[in-house]
Amino acid sequence: MNVEVLAIGDELLIGQTINTNAAWIGQEMSLRGYRVLRSSTIQDDPEAIVGALDNILPNTNCVIITGGLGPTKDDLTKYTLASYFDSPLEIHQPTLTQIEAFFASRNRPMLEVNVQQAALPTKAQILKNRQGTAAGMWFEMNNVIFISLPGVPYEMKTIMSEEAFPLLELRFAGLTLYHKTMHTQGIGESFLADQIADWEERVRNLGLGLAYLPSPGLVKLRLSSYTGKENEALIDQLFEELEKRLPEYIFGYDNCTIEAALGQELLAKNASIGTVESCTAGLLAQHIASISGASAYYQGALLTYSNKLKVKIAKVDPAVIEKHGAVSEEVAKEMAENGRAILGVDYCLSTTGVAGPTGGSSEKPVGLVWVGLSGPHGTIAKKFQFGDNRQRNLEMTVLGAMNWLRFYLKSN
Repeated sequence: MNVEVLAIGDELLIGQTINTNAAWIGQEMSLRGYRVLRSSTIQDDPEAIVGALDNILPNTNCVIITGGLGPTKDDLTKYTLASYFDSPLEIHQPTLTQIEAFFASRNRPMLEVNVQQAALPTKAQILKNRQGTAAGMWFEMNNVIFISLPGVPYEMKTIMSEEAFPLLELRFAGLTLYHKTMHTQGIGESFLADQIADWEERVRNLGLGLAYLPSPGLVKLRLSSYTGKENEALIDQLFEELEKRLPEYIFGYDNCTIEAALGQELLAKNASIGTVESCTAGLLAQHIASISGASAYYQGALLTYSNKLKVKIAKVDPAVIEKHGAVSEEVAKEMAENGRAILGVDYCLSTTGVAGPTGGSSEKPVGLVWVGLSGPHGTIAKKFQFGDNRQRNLEMTVLGAMNWLRFYLKSN
């Protein structure tokens, strides 16, 4: 099956909202063996919608439309589709009943605009939305399926998963695909490719697909089998080879995060952790504590953004700051070691750096970060040099710190 994705919304065009729907639909279609030919974004405007529908690619079997189905007057998709498919609107009683129950369960008044959300095209097959009030719609014309969905991501995903995909699978047999994705941290894409060039050649000779999926601080490696799970054991074996070759960089698979991988190592050692943060300003604490059950190992943080609080709260020797500067190996180590004692934890991570884009010098350029690590075996520090983008520097500091501790725990 060949698919086009059509996202509707001015907020997407001006960058106010990121189009995560298109990415999710593409991933889910790929997993089912369907092919996305094109993804477009247009205005919530009848002329633009009709123009897009009139110009789908000749070999498209299904068009997924997201957005423009809300209760307000500027949501025009439903009315445009009703006209396009010559389908008058009528109150769809099951949808109206569901909307009434939706508002009653929240003890909120139901307005006439909400009632009108149940006015749906008579020629459409209605797709139930149990997460909201805008129903999905399934049209067919000239052997092409058109599926219209609300733009709210969790509503769109629910309708696709529970209603649309089961119907599509009855109509179209997808290729049997199997994917597994390995996550790495702390190694760049080009360096990783150089390190595993022989492995990559073998993968391709075996008829498997390989994709590098980089993002700041992370590189994912995805292996794909076009004959389904019969190659699952082979893919596992290939990834196990990389684990032995690059254990410091590989932290998990598929939906695993560094936060989760670190938590697993801490739980396995029955160890507690705390953080002392300067440049990351609590971001490291936020990531570690984002895992459900993190309270079993994460005790808390000291936020010491200023030198004054480094001295007062983290008990850093002011003479050390005076001699080496706040962004230094010595200060990072004192922050971690003192934080470990103050917080009463087995391990403590500290961060101090020049996040940028201002504040750097020739000796300590923007992107310089020191991470301290204190534990039962002593206190050490690690130097990182990132770029000049502040947010990326902070995120990469957090990722680097967590993965460093994860590998340290695994090795000790």
